[in-house]
Amino acid sequence: MPELPEVETMVRGIAAHVEGRRLAGFERCPCDYRPIRVTPESVRVEGRRVAAARRFAKRVVLELDDGSAFAVEPRMTGLMLIADPPDREHLRVRWRLEGAEPLWFWDRRGLGTVTYYGPGEFGPAMAARFGPDALEMTPALWRGRLAKTARAVKVAMLDQSLVAGIGNMYASEILHAAGVDPRTPASRIGPKRAARIDAASHAILREAIENEGSTLSDGTYRTALNQDGGYQNRHQVYDREGRPCPRCGGTVRRIIQAQRSTFFCGGCQRR
Repeated sequence: MPELPEVETMVRGIAAHVEGRRLAGFERCPCDYRPIRVTPESVRVEGRRVAAARRFAKRVVLELDDGSAFAVEPRMTGLMLIADPPDREHLRVRWRLEGAEPLWFWDRRGLGTVTYYGPGEFGPAMAARFGPDALEMTPALWRGRLAKTARAVKVAMLDQSLVAGIGNMYASEILHAAGVDPRTPASRIGPKRAARIDAASHAILREAIENEGSTLSDGTYRTALNQDGGYQNRHQVYDREGRPCPRCGGTVRRIIQAQRSTFFCGGCQRR
């Protein structure tokens, strides 16, 4: 579930704790559940300093002082934690830090990944796979990239090679704020609607970051301090099927697109 705001919140939550610290070790945690993918299985990074913690698309990146990097993809249930985890049975990876408590990766379903890239490898590897970051998009970029596909605009927004960082939840919220029907072919999004999508994406993603992401009813997402996010209280359509639209009073509908739930208002998101 973690999307751009949740991953950005994870990064902000761990940055002060890890930046400038030297690593005393990196290791898998004993776990009886589905193993996550760690590539390579082991790497010696003792003595390397964490130069920066940052976000790339929906990944947490720990940059080391020799130009190498760890990239953590939380996927559905992964969390980066510097506090006590929800439980200890699903701890997956530990970064031991000199002079500080460790950094943990916790993942209940075991879908996340941790990848180590040698010096200079991370940037080229990501550039070949991802489009521009959602927070760096412009109306012209939205128009140009959506014009590449006739898929429904909501489905296209989930394609990380077109736009990086947006997932299922925020795509529904962005299209509602922009007044765009999620079934509209992406190639038919003209300049005016592209501008509305751009404005809505910047506003919603930044507001969600400031509210530390969205913790849904399953309680899966937690901040680095193992606390709830706050943006779920501001959702307009996501997971609100059958309820009135806060903007126009229409009824929020739920449909399936590309095997994912899409929520939208039948009143103010007309084709």
